[in-house]
Amino acid sequence: MYSYATRTHGVCQCVFVCLYAVLCVVGHSLCLTRAKRATPGTFRRGRGHTQLVTAASSKASATSAATVEAGEIMGLLINVKALTLLLLLQIPAISAVSWEEWWTYDGISGPAFWGLINPEWSLCNKGRRQSPVNLEPQRLLFDPNLRILHIDKHRISGTIANTGHSVIFTADNETSSAYGTPQIPVNLTGGPLSYRYRFHEIHVHYGLHDQFGSEHSVEGYTFPAEIQIFGYNSQLYANFSDALYRAQGIVGVAILLQLGDLSNPELRMLTDQLERIRYGGDEAPVRRISVRDLLPDTEHYMTYEGSTTAPACYETVTWIVMNKPIYITKQQLHALRRLMQGGPDHPKAPLGNNFRPPQPLLHRPVRTNIDFRNKQEKGGKICATMYKDVHYKANSWKHN
Repeated sequence: MYSYATRTHGVCQCVFVCLYAVLCVVGHSLCLTRAKRATPGTFRRGRGHTQLVTAASSKASATSAATVEAGEIMGLLINVKALTLLLLLQIPAISAVSWEEWWTYDGISGPAFWGLINPEWSLCNKGRRQSPVNLEPQRLLFDPNLRILHIDKHRISGTIANTGHSVIFTADNETSSAYGTPQIPVNLTGGPLSYRYRFHEIHVHYGLHDQFGSEHSVEGYTFPAEIQIFGYNSQLYANFSDALYRAQGIVGVAILLQLGDLSNPELRMLTDQLERIRYGGDEAPVRRISVRDLLPDTEHYMTYEGSTTAPACYETVTWIVMNKPIYITKQQLHALRRLMQGGPDHPKAPLGNNFRPPQPLLHRPVRTNIDFRNKQEKGGKICATMYKDVHYKANSWKHN
């Protein structure tokens, strides 16, 4: 999603320029040294070239041999320098490869190594506020000042894409839409947020088996999938890329997905396009989806300060994890599991299992608007809690 090509270009260029300079100096020195060893005499520099004055004519043959040897060395170094110059000319092509190609969700390029692949991703290994996390009900801190999360109800159009790492829906630019008229942005406010955040994209994480797939977990139990709604602080920053590494820059709303017979209608709008994004790089339009209606029927949530869950693991995300899951069918999960990381000619591996393992919570508080002291809400209804709701559902799908 984020390219480091420009910086890579600069680094590569510096390396090759330095290599070229070193080869020039080494080549010049080697020629002089070889010649000096072969023939005793007086050594002095001329303008633009080196002259060797022999002490006796009897050494002429040795001088000739040394000159030939030095010439061979110089010729070899000229070839190497020519290759180096060729590589310098190819820098733009090399730099076009994004760092996005360098990380995966498994093996030696997986989550445990993200911070080693690129120094700019060091937070992935050394950060103290990383995501996702395992949510433990007994450690939740009730905060009476938390408000209800509000997401604008109007519909929005955009593009769903297979990035080779995930399935991502991105809203169309707010200044234009497929219908040629300005698209009203969807805003997120309230909850733990002190600013207005503008919706930007939705990520889908899922497993190749029903036992795992979500990034966030409850009491160690994971769900088959998770969708994450991301927005950026539009009051402080100009766009998502700018806000990504800035304080209070991003909000992430995590919704856990549980197997069921009837799917969320807005989720169906996304999964109906999966056949059109079978391979990495494919994309398809999605018209008039309601981000608000992706949320489960609850006002309760947990919130903590964390990070993005993919490189560069920026610690700028306020996470809001909804207290209820929504439903996804087996058919929808099957469609997701058919997606591939690569193109039609080289499909690579299935796209699934694109989740980062839980990270240490350390001393971060996880706040909630669930008041465990209240047994009932207005109207006599039993208050939904982590114990009776999410934790129960996490166990229910696991044993099915």
